[in-house]
Amino acid sequence: MRKILLIFTFILFSTLAYAGPYDKINKSGFINKEVRLIKNFEIKDPKNKIILIYNHGQDENDTAKNCTWVSNLRNHASLIDQEVNGKKIMVYNLCSTHLRGDMSKKKDWWYLKPQPKIYEGKHMLDKRVELNLELIEKFVDAGVPRKQVFVTGHSCGGLTTLLFMSRYPDKAGGGVSYMQACFGKLSSKYKVKKNGVDKAMAKFRKKNQGPHDLRQKMNDEIKNNLKVPLLAFTHPKDKYEGLLSDWLEEITGMKRIVISENYKINGKSCKRKGDNWEEPVKKGHNMDLGLCFQYYNPTILDYIASRLK
Repeated sequence: MRKILLIFTFILFSTLAYAGPYDKINKSGFINKEVRLIKNFEIKDPKNKIILIYNHGQDENDTAKNCTWVSNLRNHASLIDQEVNGKKIMVYNLCSTHLRGDMSKKKDWWYLKPQPKIYEGKHMLDKRVELNLELIEKFVDAGVPRKQVFVTGHSCGGLTTLLFMSRYPDKAGGGVSYMQACFGKLSSKYKVKKNGVDKAMAKFRKKNQGPHDLRQKMNDEIKNNLKVPLLAFTHPKDKYEGLLSDWLEEITGMKRIVISENYKINGKSCKRKGDNWEEPVKKGHNMDLGLCFQYYNPTILDYIASRLK
């Protein structure tokens, strides 16, 4: 009986600790400091508001089943109501799970056999860029000055941010990219640290020419067209693009911050926090989701201030 009770207690605790009822967020909208979507929200005094649009990551390269979670948005929420030049920050969570790339069909084009060597039509990231543009125009129509709207994003959302600002440099005030990536765990899978970038990417192209060439095309577009100063965060132990992010340094005006190699920021260990759970951050790709990442809030606020001048 005691053993059964202990098992029941463990299951109950696990449910409370790892399955908070509000952890998953699957709708677009403004959030509050408690990381809850605000219903029927109206932008009051729009001329004195700064809006950060948050673009989530994706489950697959060309599709997305889930939008985001409380733990992913918590650091963004910590910026809400912060003032920059007398203007208060708001955060809008932009879900794009309804979008599909033109070649995604029934499953991600990456896994089609035989694999297409050239992507035809609009990739999901292209459609996400357009979705951001539509949203920004709505904010501008509501009275928010264009320079006070910022595109931000994690992982595929980070790459979306870079693509957006390279295509529409005059449509937003700026952008902040966190751990930009959308083509799998390239850094670890192809052993970039051991083989070097060129050799590793040659292996990637040999195995997946279509995805390799699409990634290179997007990176080249960003390098050649991005003229607006941006803020980007990367981590060397990010298994996705961590050791493949040096190309960002080639972009004029780019302020890239490489987070320390361990899983600490300013000497403090990182924890990721949901509603009723928290856990240590042990993945470089998730460093921007740990509470310790709020150490960089002043850096983000300074960047925003620099774009409002």
